[in-house]
Amino acid sequence: MPNRTVTHETITHSADETIAYGRGLAAKLSPPLIVLLRGDLGAGKTTLVKGIAEGFSAARADDVTSPTFTLIHEYRGPQVTLFHIDLYRIDTERELETLGLDDLLAPGSILLIEWGEKFPRLLRDTTVEIVLEQTGKSGRSIQLRSR
Repeated sequence: MPNRTVTHETITHSADETIAYGRGLAAKLSPPLIVLLRGDLGAGKTTLVKGIAEGFSAARADDVTSPTFTLIHEYRGPQVTLFHIDLYRIDTERELETLGLDDLLAPGSILLIEWGEKFPRLLRDTTVEIVLEQTGKSGRSIQLRSR
């Protein structure tokens, strides 16, 4: 995604560390917000969402699962509603429109979107991009990017 600069980078060495990083990251995210989660299959996107959901007291890590087949999971916290969205199986703008993502972006919501880079219209000035890459068997490089 053009014109994006890395504002923070960290390395985690296990799923537990990635979840813990997500918990801490939640304190830095304020709704309304779109967060694009980029990374290959198995890069740790859903694992990071587990920590973010715990950080917002919206769900326990064990209750957060990949929305690959349901497309959207909703987790309600006391002050924020998280929508965990997976666009892996969405191929066209028309299919994207049927999800009604614009309706979900409300003052108290954060959209955590996996595979969102497929749809440039999701990239806005306030969008945060998180890129996850595997580094070895259980390590992850996590980069936060913004304009």
